[in-house]
Amino acid sequence: MKQITQTAPTKEEAINVALKKLEVSREDVSITVVEEGKKGFLGFGAKPAVVEVTVLIKEEPSKEVIIEEHVKESITEKTFPDESSLKEDMKEMIESSETPSNEEAVAETIQYIKTIAKEMEIEDLVITEKREGKFIYLHLNSEKAALLIGKRGQTLNALEKLSQLVANKFSQSFILIKLDVGNYRERRQESLEQLAERMADKAVRTGQPVEFEPMSSSERKIIHNALSSRVDIETYSVGTEPNRYLVIESIK
Repeated sequence: MKQITQTAPTKEEAINVALKKLEVSREDVSITVVEEGKKGFLGFGAKPAVVEVTVLIKEEPSKEVIIEEHVKESITEKTFPDESSLKEDMKEMIESSETPSNEEAVAETIQYIKTIAKEMEIEDLVITEKREGKFIYLHLNSEKAALLIGKRGQTLNALEKLSQLVANKFSQSFILIKLDVGNYRERRQESLEQLAERMADKAVRTGQPVEFEPMSSSERKIIHNALSSRVDIETYSVGTEPNRYLVIESIK
């Protein structure tokens, strides 16, 4: 783990110098302000700022990303097959009427979710399915929707990840499973976007960095995107999963 303690007249200068020395961007580090620093008066009583900058361990790419890249590579390799390959493919198509299908993968995933729901004593679960290309959207309905969502969507996010693993086991081509309960995803996004604006305004008003509670990468991305057009603040993530959190800082 790379770490550096840097001293400079101001906190920002110290951070920038440390980033240059470490040859990394701000999003790749954890920053601890050891000493804020003081300007002093007429050169007397001035104190330099001291910061401790630690390079974060890079997150391993998710299984979904790895699979997607593998599929892209496979498609690229087979974009221009030779004539003999084409003939073989045609022969196989004629000899067999079977074509790759993800029906089993979807069915197994739905059954898995229902099994988990029963263990949570949810007996009225209804699952509706919608397909858009590689995306399989499964909408869950129940009188006990709150149990499926969990605190800040943690249960729903975990169930979605597990469902993706089940789908990968049975799918014959790349698919992505997306779960929602009572339009929770849409409502959560709207809530995060509104919160982002309020916290950004607070950062500008107070001149102090505003830290969010730890949240998933997808939710941090929503906040990043919601504030991407603002020129008076910057956003960056700090820490490591699952405790990685987002910070909004005013640009002076």
